[in-house]
Amino acid sequence: MNPIDTALTEADRAWRRYGISPADRARLAADLRADLESAAADGRGPGELLGPDVASFARRLAAEAGLPRVVPERRRLLETTFFGAAVGALIGFFLLEWAAGAFTRAMMPPEPVPVQVAVTVYYGIPAAVVVAGAIIAVRVQLRDLSRIGPIARRMTVLLPLAGALITPVTMAFAWSTGYSTAAPVILAEVALVLGALAGATVLARAWALRESPPTVSPAGAR
Repeated sequence: MNPIDTALTEADRAWRRYGISPADRARLAADLRADLESAAADGRGPGELLGPDVASFARRLAAEAGLPRVVPERRRLLETTFFGAAVGALIGFFLLEWAAGAFTRAMMPPEPVPVQVAVTVYYGIPAAVVVAGAIIAVRVQLRDLSRIGPIARRMTVLLPLAGALITPVTMAFAWSTGYSTAAPVILAEVALVLGALAGATVLARAWALRESPPTVSPAGAR
């Protein structure tokens, strides 16, 4: 890749992170390429025109052009998923408090419920509420996003699978720490769950868009 293409790639990456839409990024890139090629004809490299920090130059160029910043679709999708999951987790916490009493009673004679069933219910109820909260939030808050219906439908498949996979991992991690309630342990458990949710959500979006590519929405394709 020649120096001009390298600089333009770095600038485009900065514009994308900055929230510039694909159409505006294309216009900025075309103008910047013309300037860089003109400078190259005069014997000057990209570094002389852009300075040592290409990303900062790119952001400044976009700001000076007065271009609107938008939240990328993927970011909006993840933020809304996490918001819905957080609401679901709060509801699940209260359900878990209720289930704790039922769990204790179920394990008592004369006919105790098998521990596998009790543990599945004990952890499964909150997990189901978290998944439901995430999907409902996406469907309600992101009606304007392209292909949100198919994305949400695929989330109903992938999020439960992610939950089923990450729950035993999280339980094993908790067991390995002696079920510690120390902040680093709790944060690590939360990170495991959020990572699974994020991965399943991104995969659901990629699955839906691969089957039927959308037109570019106002929020951008990324």
